Amino acid sequence: MAQSTLLNLLSYLEPLFCGIALAMLLRSKAGGKFIYLTALLAVKMIASVLCLSLLLFGSEFIGRSANYQLYFYIYWITYAIEGILSLMVIYSIFKLAMEPLKGLQTLGMLVFRWVAAVAIAVAIGVALTPHLSGTKFMVAMITQLQQTSSILTLCLLLFVCFAIRPMGLSYRSRIFGVSFGLGFLATTNLVQAAWLSHAASMETALSIINGLAICLTLGIWSAYFAFPEEKRRLIVLPTTSPFLRWNQISMALGDDPGYVAVGGVSPEIFAPAELEIMRRASAKMLPESAAPELVAAPAMRSIPA
Repeated sequence: MAQSTLLNLLSYLEPLFCGIALAMLLRSKAGGKFIYLTALLAVKMIASVLCLSLLLFGSEFIGRSANYQLYFYIYWITYAIEGILSLMVIYSIFKLAMEPLKGLQTLGMLVFRWVAAVAIAVAIGVALTPHLSGTKFMVAMITQLQQTSSILTLCLLLFVCFAIRPMGLSYRSRIFGVSFGLGFLATTNLVQAAWLSHAASMETALSIINGLAICLTLGIWSAYFAFPEEKRRLIVLPTTSPFLRWNQISMALGDDPGYVAVGGVSPEIFAPAELEIMRRASAKMLPESAAPELVAAPAMRSIPA
């Protein structure tokens, strides 16, 4: 009875905390900087309100069977959207963290895109088993996508913790706060998935733990966006720093190559001044016996650019 009451309380608190975190984010005028986090909070709040409304009033208005079907699809579809938005939040956080080092930022974003694409393909591949079809396939794929997103989130949190000082950040930075909240949620999701695979009877207790983790994460995000962010420090790296070396290599690899004219170039693409310069240069290179043949060359100056 106590567990059911606590679970109901957390169900009411989740949309409320989502609204507070979203309000603090928009109030801090960081919505453009953390646009994917804004979308994630909005989707989570809308999904919580819809699911809670169906649990409380759905059976009375649309019937028990239709209410269950509607709740099922709303829950899993929004769960999938949250998983995709979580990947986009991770992507944007990495981009913001590596902003001072443009070379490493570009290279890391390219690697992240490939890793995310492979992770999504693996999630679909794992769900493609002969005994799964229809809604079971959808649930398996979305669950695998969430677990993959959780693993990538923990990798990002580990990177941010190691690179926070070299990147001029601090533990009061919103980049760290968002990463820490995502990492906390990711850890809870992975533990919950592993626990349920061995002890399905603990589902209610794990739901309470998951609800507490969500509310705590939303509280952390609200606090980080409610107070002014500490200004990012100027990055000063030694010449032996691996960050500096790899950034220089990445920028060199990303440079556009030069272009040369191989052949088939007509005079019409040159300006008259360029044609005159080439005529005079050719005249100096040719022997004096061929010089009379160049008398007619100035006529080329009438060719339009």
